[in-house]
Amino acid sequence: MEEYLPLIIQLVSGALGGNVAGKLLKNMSLGTLGNSIVGILGGGLGGQLLGMLGLSAGADAGAMDIAGILSSVAGGGVGGGVLMAIIGAIKKAMA
Repeated sequence: MEEYLPLIIQLVSGALGGNVAGKLLKNMSLGTLGNSIVGILGGGLGGQLLGMLGLSAGADAGAMDIAGILSSVAGGGVGGGVLMAIIGAIKKAMA
């Protein structure tokens, strides 16, 4: 179960990041559910991207120290917010 904890943290922080971005960028918001779903996807992608680039602290060893947790939160939150903004901009352009 401990190996899935960073992913769970990334997904939850991605949902939060998507909703925060939706609140800040009201004209690109997809609604609470849409922001959450896109944020979850972006959180997972953002966290995995940080891991592939070797920027996630502690994730390689599987250790969940404070650096690993903060890395998962940052990667998930930023990834969720960025993907929500991209999808919101595409939706707005198509409307």
